Amino acid sequence: MIDIARHAGVSKSTVSLVLQASTQVKTETREKVLATIDKLGYVYNRGAANLRSSRSNIVGMVINDLANPFFAELAVGIERVFHGAGYIPFIANTIENPKRQAEVLRSMSEHDIAGLIICPARGTRPADIATLGGLGFPTVLAMRRLAGQKFSSVTPDNRRGAQRATEHLIALGHRRIAFFGGYADMIAQNERCGGYRAAMDAAGLPIDPGWIIEGPPNRDCGASAIGRVLDMENAPTAALCFNDVVAFGVLSGLERRGLVAGRDFALVGFDDVAEARHTNPPLTTVHVDTAALGERAAHMVLRMIGGDTRPEEFVSDVDLVVRASSGGSIGRGS
Repeated sequence: MIDIARHAGVSKSTVSLVLQASTQVKTETREKVLATIDKLGYVYNRGAANLRSSRSNIVGMVINDLANPFFAELAVGIERVFHGAGYIPFIANTIENPKRQAEVLRSMSEHDIAGLIICPARGTRPADIATLGGLGFPTVLAMRRLAGQKFSSVTPDNRRGAQRATEHLIALGHRRIAFFGGYADMIAQNERCGGYRAAMDAAGLPIDPGWIIEGPPNRDCGASAIGRVLDMENAPTAALCFNDVVAFGVLSGLERRGLVAGRDFALVGFDDVAEARHTNPPLTTVHVDTAALGERAAHMVLRMIGGDTRPEEFVSDVDLVVRASSGGSIGRGS
């Protein structure tokens, strides 16, 4: 550090502030110091720094399904805030496997992380997360809450979003509407399917049990589900999907039958990932500000690191984005 300070023409304390990502250093000075670090090949020993400060600058991000673009967008929002605050995010993908999740959490705790954001894998028991409280690092649940737990959390308004989407289909004249994807033991599926049921009940419309098809929230589920319902005697004319990825599978299944969403079958997704506006036809979907939710979760962790450990449950509003796949007009509305 003395060598860097001498080469850059600054004090050793300035070099230290740059390495800690302090906002007290002017941009031009920071760039000069960083350029000198690159030139001299210096590697900051953060482990030693953490021992001196008794505080880690590593935060954990445990994501249940990074193959789903929704969670990738969430991770970008989280990483942006942590990077700006001088923290290094370590990300792990549990692929919806509680056993893998337990291994990841054990490894992160051994590395003395400063905080954790976790999207719980399906099958996670409240007790699995409750043990984290005794490990001493702040924990925030993202996108999936756990029943009975008082952890801080960030989630979209799943029930209201699904209700708005179903009301949209009903307003277009559909009376036989299906719900595809997710499992009944997932709180998010309960909330989204609950919103669908509430809208159908309010309109006085019956729901055939065969119209609600559970399955993994992926493309294969959507492709399989549309094939099943179209072969029913009392086939639905529209469907709300648990998420956009399931809806993408429905689009593929319709195409294989020579059918087009928005013309032959009305389709709505949930999440509004970037790909949704580029499908053929573009997908009507419930818009969730995913990156903003990630940022909110990261700010919660930083607040808790700062000493405010009060639990907070944040539920974001959602919008319905109407595109061609539902057969409605283009634009945003409810």
